[in-house]
Formats: sequence, C-alpha cells, structure tokens
Amino acid sequence: MKVLFMGTPDFALESLKSIYNANYEIIGVVTNPDKKKGRGMKLTASPVKEFALEKNLKIYQPQKVRNNEEFIEEIKTLTPDVICVVAYGKILPKEILDIPKYGCINVHGSLLPKYRGAAPIQWAVLNGDKETGITTMYMDEGMDTGDMILKEKIEIGEEETTGDIWNKLAKIGGNLLVQTLKLVEEGKAPREKQGEDFTMAPMLSKEMAIINWQDKTAEEIHNLIRGLNPIMGAYSYLNGKKIKFWKSQVINKDEFLNNNPEFKEYENKFNGLEPGTIIISDQKQGLYIKTKDDVLKITEIQGENAKRMKTEDFLRGNSLMAGSMFEY
Repeated sequence: MKVLFMGTPDFALESLKSIYNANYEIIGVVTNPDKKKGRGMKLTASPVKEFALEKNLKIYQPQKVRNNEEFIEEIKTLTPDVICVVAYGKILPKEILDIPKYGCINVHGSLLPKYRGAAPIQWAVLNGDKETGITTMYMDEGMDTGDMILKEKIEIGEEETTGDIWNKLAKIGGNLLVQTLKLVEEGKAPREKQGEDFTMAPMLSKEMAIINWQDKTAEEIHNLIRGLNPIMGAYSYLNGKKIKFWKSQVINKDEFLNNNPEFKEYENKFNGLEPGTIIISDQKQGLYIKTKDDVLKITEIQGENAKRMKTEDFLRGNSLMAGSMFEY
C-alpha cells in the first residue's frame, strides 16, 4: 500500500513515525516550506521534514496546493493508494482528494463532530472539557466534515494544559492511523456520517490572551491559562509590566478562608477586594490572586523579558506586593 504523507508539526510527526515503523511504503512526504525562526531568523525545517530527511524520504514543500497544477500532476505520477493528512496546514482541493485509490485519510484532534477547525485541542482545554480524543476520517471538500472511521477518547485532567493533551493525542493519533490504514486496506473500515450537530474550533488570536479579572471566574481564567500553554501564555499587567501565567490552581474561596484564618477574621473586607488583587505573595506560601468568585493560585509564571519559572523561584527575585492589583 503506497502512502503519501502530508503534515507539518510535531503532532503530525508521531503519525509519520507510526506508519514508517509499521513498514508502510511511504512514497513521499509533503510539508510546509521552511520558516524563519528565533532571534537570528534562521530558516528552520518542520519536525516532519527533519524526520523525512533522516529516513531519506522524498520531500515536497509547495507554497500552495490550490491552483498548483505542477504539484498536482506530480502527485498523480506517484499514484498513491492513500494520502494521510495530519495537521498539514493547508486545505486540499478536490483534484488532490480524488487522486488516491482509497481516498485521503485525516487524523483530527477531537471527537468529531465537536471541534472542527484549526485548533480543536486548544478549544477543548479552553472550554474546560472533561474529555477529548482523536478521530480518523475520510476527507471531503468541507472543513473536517468527512465520514468518520475510528475514534479514541481520553480524559482531560483539571490541571492539564494544551501541551499535555497535544502530546498524548499525537501518540494516540499515530496508533489510530495505523489501525485505520489496516482496515482501509482490508475493506473493513467503517464510515459514519457526522450529522449537523457540530462545533467549530477557529484559530486562536493574540487578543484573547489578556486576562479579564473583572468578568471571568477563577475556573475560566484557569482554563485560559492552561489552554494557552505553551502556545502564547495568558497575561496581565502589574505596574505597567507584562506578567505571563503558565500554570495555576483554582482554590475555593471558603477553603482558602478556612486555611488562612488571618483572612477569615476580615472576611467582609476580603469580599470587598477587587478581582485581580494579590492576596498572598510569599516564597513559601506562593502567589494567590482574588477573582470574582474564588481564588487563583499561580504555580508557574514569567516576568517581562524573563524566562518562565516556578512561582516560588520567581518570588525570590521579584517583589509582588500583597494588595497590588493586576490591570485589565
């Protein structure tokens, strides 16, 4: 079975590794063009390209796939039995979808039809979902609308980040793709229609990273922090300086007051504090911030023009005064 693989980031790399280790005949690897990265703006290959170079696989890096007749004709000459697409980053035109004998198979990071679109893993965490998973599907011309083949579900822990779930699902996706290809080749792959009860997962914007202390609950802020980790980091300003938050814990207000009797005594005063106010800032105790309903403990933080670090390490060299308020 001749496989043409299309993918770009580390999420796709796990699938490419899986089909390579399963001894499928990989006739080519299509990935995005190298990008300039880092302070030196050095041209950097995608994780998928690096693996393809290591294994001496044929590599294609078209700037575009739509209206690219030269590339489409080249794919036709390869005569792939199936095209596997995992986080490639470009929408395939019908001319490519129609080339392979068994069609185009996609590995998608959600339990379809929930979270069609570019950022399914991120939105599952941002929305505080308790579970997510991987779906393999036959591709059509729509945005993640094709018939579903296999699914595998996982739970999302209360403090797990997008990065944590990304890594888990990448490995599951690779295993599920191998199972899917076996079923496709044997003619035993199921086809399940998605129906119209779907949700979308659009690309994330930089604007959503700023924390709204006034309107958001502790749980919503916590989900924002872990949902944007490690992509961009949720942030706020203190005394004009940008502070990023990478990890946090939600502490029930009553539990906090019971465990901190010095605040329990002044409960009315505590309740009157503005959301975003630092309640405790101590190397041993940690950093606690009042929200509109509960308390948020920050466990990993990053100062302006500094590295991210555990909060206790940050507080050894940085003074965040109790009573100060993060701005919005």
